[in-house]
Order: sequence, then structure tokens, then C-alpha cells
Amino acid sequence: QVQLVESGGGLVQAGGSLRLSCAASGRTFSSYAMGWFRQAPGKEREFVAGISWSGGSTNYADSAKGRFTISRDNAKNTVYLQMNNLKPEDTAVYYCAVSRDGYSYSIKGLYNYWGQGTQVTVSS
Repeated sequence: QVQLVESGGGLVQAGGSLRLSCAASGRTFSSYAMGWFRQAPGKEREFVAGISWSGGSTNYADSAKGRFTISRDNAKNTVYLQMNNLKPEDTAVYYCAVSRDGYSYSIKGLYNYWGQGTQVTVSS
């Protein structure tokens, strides 16, 4: 059974940093791209960042560029999201997901497996 478990969320002041982790189990995900999405109350789930199967290619939403960094450790079946200079508008539940193939997409429908999410709250 495939399982994705996010961790690292919490409450932080504006300008602070958090590092999210997503540990995958049940299969090896080294051949698949991974992504981070977020969903704020009353809003659609939106793409934040993606990373290819090898880690050699990354892509970001405009809101994340220059502040967030996605990375992965295939030996640990884990993907990370380093978030710096956090803003109150970054407050959301953050989800990691496994792409349908080795390429990262910004479209949530192209991801097959999802974690349960971790809450990130940024106070002003």
C-alpha cells in the first residue's frame, strides 16, 4: 500500500522558515516526479513546486519562486520543501504527491498518490 506522510508544518511568524518533509513508503518512487501542493481554506488546491525523478529539474509556482526550494533524496524515498521568508498568504495545508511519470507537472490531476497534508500557519 502506497503511503505518503508529510511532516514539518507548524506555526511561524512572517519572515520565518520551515522545512517540510514527505516520506514515501509502499513502493520505490525514484522513477517518478514529486510535487508539493497547498490548499488554503475556501480555495482550490494549487501547485507549489515540483521535482523530476532525478532531481535534475524543478519548477515552481510564481508565488514560490525565490523563496521555496524543493529537493529529494531517492535513497530515503523522501522529498523536501524548504520555505523561507514565509508570508501570511502562505498559510495552508501542504500536500505532497507522486506524479504519474518522471516529469513534474503543475496540474494536480496528473498526480496519482497524495499524502494527508501538514498545516502551515504564518502569523503577521
